[in-house]
Amino acid sequence: MTNEVSVGITVNGEDKYYDAAPTVSQLLNELGLPEKGIAVAVDGVVCPRGRWSEPVSRGANVEILTAVQGG
Repeated sequence: MTNEVSVGITVNGEDKYYDAAPTVSQLLNELGLPEKGIAVAVDGVVCPRGRWSEPVSRGANVEILTAVQGG
C-alpha cells in the first residue's frame, strides 16, 4: 500500500490528476500552449505571469484563455 495521493485540479472544465501539484507553466507546457497571448485564472482570480511558477492548489479550478485576433 502506498501513501501517494494524487492532486486533482480542473483545467478548462476537465478534471486532471497529478502526482504533485503542477505549476501554471507546467500546465501550459502539457497543453502545448505558449506563455504569450495567454491569460490564466485560478479559482476565478487572474493569476499574474510572475506567479506561474508556483504550484496550483489541490482542487483548484484553472481557466486558461488564449487571445484571438480579428473581429
